[in-house]
Amino acid sequence: MSQLAGEVALVTGGASGIGLAVVARFISEGCRVGVADLNQAALEMVRSRFGAEVVTVVANVSTPEGNERAVKATTDAFGKLDIFVGNAGIFDGFREFADLSLDNIFVGHQQIFDVNVRGLLLGARASLRDLVRSRGCMIFTLSISSLCPDGGGVMYVASKHAALGAMRQLAHELAPVVRVNGVAAGATRTPIRWAPAFGPTPTDYDSREVDAAIEAITPLSIRAEAVDHAGAYVLLASRTDGRLLTGTVIETDAGFGVRGLRRTRGGDRLPARFEI
Repeated sequence: MSQLAGEVALVTGGASGIGLAVVARFISEGCRVGVADLNQAALEMVRSRFGAEVVTVVANVSTPEGNERAVKATTDAFGKLDIFVGNAGIFDGFREFADLSLDNIFVGHQQIFDVNVRGLLLGARASLRDLVRSRGCMIFTLSISSLCPDGGGVMYVASKHAALGAMRQLAHELAPVVRVNGVAAGATRTPIRWAPAFGPTPTDYDSREVDAAIEAITPLSIRAEAVDHAGAYVLLASRTDGRLLTGTVIETDAGFGVRGLRRTRGGDRLPARFEI
């Protein structure tokens, strides 16, 4: 049985990466989806791929107007809204604090926080009335950078910690009517856009060298694909399996949180130990 049959979702940043994987999985679970993104060409590909199951809208999530337009497009097309997925985000390229200019600090902070924090709050606010009506839910894409350092530079990590705090406070304020949860995604093969203050977005995110470095530090020895995270969003969105979950963070991080001090993982020896 489809987990999200008859439900309607809005996914920001839904034309690529984790957002697109969530859109595809939600549709496979019986959901219709509004997809908001800045990339018009990518949105056209989404519309071509999914047809009548989606409505797409070019929207800047750092503005009230962009979020309101995305919500309106979704409810106009499908009649209601049950699930808001705040997924749009930008990165700082691991820029370390000592290397930042004052301009990086002022402008970079504004660019990162406008999308990664204010964008979530504006999306949550724009969707709130409809979610109260449907007794729906919100899901924020948080990143493991919301739980630990060094998943980016100081601006990105600070923004994701702030997003985690926003999620928890909203979960408190909106219970029991609207559930609010998050997915802390680990290192993923996805073309996340860099904030302009930190330089152009690189194109080598899928190199074998990057894969090997990430596999070496994750207990499950996996660099995730975007699709690997989508099931967590389905669980959190489900009115049956997710009904007890609010203020919860699902860590889809290949076990990063249980990395050891002496070694990344302890199970590499097991096949030899049992002669398998």
